[in-house]
Amino acid sequence: MVENARIRLLSLRGGDGVESGLRIAGSSGPAILFIHGVGSTAAIWDRQLLAFSQSARCAALELRGNGAVPDPAPAAITRAGYALDAIAALDALGAERAVIVGCSLGGVVAFELARRVPERLAGLVLVGSFARYPDAENYVRRILGALEAAGDMETFARARTAQLGLSPERERETIEQMARKSRASYEAATHATWTGDYREDLGSVRVPTLVLVGERDAIAPRKLSEEIAAGIPDARLFEVAGAGHVANADAPDAFDRYLHAFLDERIGK
Repeated sequence: MVENARIRLLSLRGGDGVESGLRIAGSSGPAILFIHGVGSTAAIWDRQLLAFSQSARCAALELRGNGAVPDPAPAAITRAGYALDAIAALDALGAERAVIVGCSLGGVVAFELARRVPERLAGLVLVGSFARYPDAENYVRRILGALEAAGDMETFARARTAQLGLSPERERETIEQMARKSRASYEAATHATWTGDYREDLGSVRVPTLVLVGERDAIAPRKLSEEIAAGIPDARLFEVAGAGHVANADAPDAFDRYLHAFLDERIGK
């Protein structure tokens, strides 16, 4: 989290009444909605909120049940529920259309929006994400088994983060954000994150699309981003040098350059 008075906080409720939130910076220009992954909170995007708010209306969505907003019933933590959070965020921004920037689970939410409200999308930036995760059910079982063995979210967060080869600062940040989540919410979010299948949707995406993958991403390796880029007409794929799964936080300067270029060349100001 970056402490800065330019970032404003807003509470939201989706169409089903479940609470989510926004971290907002900037008040004019095109709208950009950043959406975090299953192990993060919206604060993972603070650097981007500050970097892009000079020329855009930027907001980072706090998804339901992620530890930074009150927990709903686990049954409400679904891909459909996340889409309701994102639609509420677009409405709160007064954005008829927005560029959606989603990392991992955030990319899954972007696919849900493309399926449900394609008219609200001005562009997509998919970071360390996937149209379908291979052997998803077994992957979910392994994650939940590791959580069961750990016994609590902080112990689990430390063990999972240790596998990612992060810098000490990023490791602390990741553990802090993951440990904020309740076990029940994280279990539901894990199912929602990894078990969708959007492969048949890719060809129908008709907005400019940037696909980014971290050079060292062991969670969603390059072949999954290649599948997305091959399926979406005219999508562009780039590898972020030195980054792992959360490229915007692992290599923020490089990530920001790719995003600036995409906005300038394919979205316009």
